[in-house]
Parts: sequence; C-alpha cells; structure tokens
Amino acid sequence: MILAGGLATRMRPATETIPKALLSVAGKPFADHQLRWLASDGVTDVVFAIGHLGGLIRDFVGDGAAWGLRVRYTDEGDRLRGTAGALRLAYDAELLENAFAVLYGDSFLSVDVGVAFAEFRRARRDVLMTVFRNDGACSNARLEGGSVVYDKTAADPAAVGMRYIDYGLSIIDRDAILPAVPPEAVMDLADLYRRLSLEGRVAGLEVTERFYEIGSPEGLAELEHRLAGPGGVS
Repeated sequence: MILAGGLATRMRPATETIPKALLSVAGKPFADHQLRWLASDGVTDVVFAIGHLGGLIRDFVGDGAAWGLRVRYTDEGDRLRGTAGALRLAYDAELLENAFAVLYGDSFLSVDVGVAFAEFRRARRDVLMTVFRNDGACSNARLEGGSVVYDKTAADPAAVGMRYIDYGLSIIDRDAILPAVPPEAVMDLADLYRRLSLEGRVAGLEVTERFYEIGSPEGLAELEHRLAGPGGVS
C-alpha cells in the first residue's frame, strides 16, 4: 500500500497543481521510480491511497500494467483521513492482503521487500518496522532486542535512547491491527505505531543504507542527484 493522498504543503507551489508522487525526478515522475523499484523486488500488487489531486496519479499509473503490476486505488477525495485512516479505508474496501507492506508515496528505499516479509513472519509480531540508525534530532525509534519503541513526540530523543528513525516501510498484520482503527476515523500512523510499540507489538528490522524522500526541496535534490548518477536510472 502506497500512501499518496497528502497535501504536500512543503513542496508548494509545485504541488498546488500536481501531486507529490508525480513530481519530476531525474526526468521521470517519481511514481515511475517507485513502481520500478517495487516491481524489481518481486511485488505484484499495489494499492494507491490517493486524495489531493489523486486523479492525476490514477491517470498516470492506470492499472499498473506498464510496470508489470496490478494497481488498485482508494480515494479519500477532499476529506483526508490521515495515514491510518487511509489504511482503514482500504481495509473496508477489502483491498489488503492478510499481511501487507505500507510505504509513503514520497519515499525511495533500498530495503529488500522480500527480506522484510520474511523477518515479519519470523518475528511473529503484529507489525514489522524497518528502521535506520541516524543518531539525530529527528530520531523517533529505539531498537532493543528486535523490538521497536516508536515515539515522534520525544523532546530529546537521545535522552530516551532513540537513535533510529522509521525507514519508511512497514509490514502489518491486517486483521490484528486495522479493525481497531475506527471507521471514518482521522488518524495518523505515527500515533498507532506509538501505541502498538508500547504494547510490545512492533518488531524491528535495521536497514543500513540511507533512504531518500521528496517531501522537501532538499530531499528531492538529493534523490535527483542519486538517480541521475551512473546507473541511477534505466
């Protein structure tokens, strides 16, 4: 599941007329790079959660055949429900597998999706979160013995042992998690992850190669440089 329904206010004015997932990176819409990565990792089915200017994503991606994928959609329209609310919308539409991966529509990752699913099955928790050690002010996770404690609200992450950041891809047990998200709720995944992690229900998988994102002009420029380099774009 790709969460691509947000307003992308940090990327305005460009995102006033085009959704963030279609911003040009190295000469192609970002969604093209993301879908190529997923297809190369063996993914076969994708659900796009769209909202703001989502019709443009649907027009570009279509049914996913151009990438060898089957793509379907949930559309929040103008009533955005937050990232957890978008998952509940897909759950109610019966679009999600028993265990499914979720990532953000502005993230370009280097994690092997198959390895993440294998670790999810091995860990036997309700959620597997990939994490990256960054030892920074934006750290939001603590990794201890394979378990993650996640909290974006910590005023001093280092003081509470948070040296990792959510890498951007998680595996979720559909039936263990999503019925607890109220229908029609407006809810953020960060709040859900925090509660689940405090209950000991979130396993962690450390990734050692940095992630890229296009949620800021700086992030987009970094990914542009990465993909435009030798071997960066096929």
